[in-house]
Amino acid sequence: MSDAPTCWLTRAIITPQTLFAQGIKDSYTWHQLVWQAFPGRDGLPRDFLTRLDDKTEGTQLLVVSHTEPVRPNWLSETDSWESKPIPPAYFQARRYRIQLRANPTHKPVKDQQGNYIADAKKRKRRAITGEAELAAWLKRKGESGGFRLVDSVPLETWSEVQRFEKRPSNGSHHRGVHGVVDFSGVIEITDPVLFLNVTFAKGIGSAKAFGLGLLVLAPIH
Repeated sequence: MSDAPTCWLTRAIITPQTLFAQGIKDSYTWHQLVWQAFPGRDGLPRDFLTRLDDKTEGTQLLVVSHTEPVRPNWLSETDSWESKPIPPAYFQARRYRIQLRANPTHKPVKDQQGNYIADAKKRKRRAITGEAELAAWLKRKGESGGFRLVDSVPLETWSEVQRFEKRPSNGSHHRGVHGVVDFSGVIEITDPVLFLNVTFAKGIGSAKAFGLGLLVLAPIH
């Protein structure tokens, strides 16, 4: 795996005081604030993933990125910020326990000629629900991403709705909703290079700009 890109893992603990001072309301606000950790990248594609979790000491922000981020100015002195490269040895285990927060969806429907169906409802991504359908979705992601689910370990899922509001600089507003699912289970790596370069580095599913798709791994030795 010598040709694999270096990935950086950043962990920040953010106090309620900072959340209030920055007016953080939803995942789109977080997306804008995390961009400030990657200065000089205006107009370039996003190359990082994020995840938020409520902890006793504050809100935990995890960032996985191809380049080292810098501590953004909006963090206060009481907020922690730690960034370090992930050692290649971390990806040499055969099995991992996983935590994944994702947006499982169906792609828009196409006709037999490969054209999108005119029906507007069928052209939109549709949320996947139901334990069997969610497990099948993650299995498909594994087939194209270098891993498989370990069937002997139950896959657990929790679903919720994430609401957000886009507020671009042109003054327009757009409200949206994501169907968010938390997955917990065990995976086995089938293609280490594909898994690192595609699944871990690029994330799983859609809506990655909204704190979804980052795979949290714990090696099983």
